[in-house]
Amino acid sequence: MLIGLSRVCSLLAILWFWVAAPALAVDGNALALEAPRVVAALEQGLAAELGTGLRRNPELALALYCDAGGLGSPEGFFRVGRVLAIGPRHLRNPALANAYFALAARLGHAAAIDAFDPGIESAALEEACGGFAAGLEKQGFDLEGYISGLSPARRRIADLIRRHAARSGVDERIALAVALAESNLNAQAVSPKNAQGVMQLILATQERFGVKDGFDPEANVRGGLAYLQWLKQRFDGDWGLVVAAYNAGEGAVDRHRGIPPYRETRDYVRRVLFFAGLAPSL
Repeated sequence: MLIGLSRVCSLLAILWFWVAAPALAVDGNALALEAPRVVAALEQGLAAELGTGLRRNPELALALYCDAGGLGSPEGFFRVGRVLAIGPRHLRNPALANAYFALAARLGHAAAIDAFDPGIESAALEEACGGFAAGLEKQGFDLEGYISGLSPARRRIADLIRRHAARSGVDERIALAVALAESNLNAQAVSPKNAQGVMQLILATQERFGVKDGFDPEANVRGGLAYLQWLKQRFDGDWGLVVAAYNAGEGAVDRHRGIPPYRETRDYVRRVLFFAGLAPSL
């Protein structure tokens, strides 16, 4: 029996996905210029997309890739397009995929230029990624499952965070979630603003909390937890405000009398609380 052309194209797309997608997990060149928070969201999105540590969850992958895109990552928008182009049938939307490929291409993503199909009219993007967090309210994040899928070195850092969180009075889930959002437990991460290590401490914060070496995992974790503990006392245990202040500074939270209206900060708070199991959705 002859297989229809559409069926052949679908099979080829699926084959391309299973061959190419795993390579993205180890392709350092694609992520070399990205900030640690971007790399973290991309790595976590790929884990959800492929089912590494987590059950396979393409909707969560879309939300995490969109968070990376919202931080300025063309790779994030490209991966959104990829999921919409060749992901599960119920998510496929060629016109919307084309729109994200076009957005990534405008930001300089070479593969997105090749993936863009000029024969398909692109959907309008009123707000990039505006709807992909919807529908996750009833889903939880398997924090321990995700960590179990990481490298042994990163699992050891997670154990270090658990141990020190118990001593510092910081909720273990919050501590792990912040570390995941900041660096995905990468002790060597460096941001464009020279925030360093697992908890992404800037030099002023390191000095403030007695961290001598920002790349020493234990010193970095202890400093990050000391800052979270200080913020917990400052904001009366309101973890939303604590996490917002960790991202934007306590002064910004004070000025806005709550979580600042910055997209980066609001996305960050949503993601951290979701990872920690303290919020209904991304």
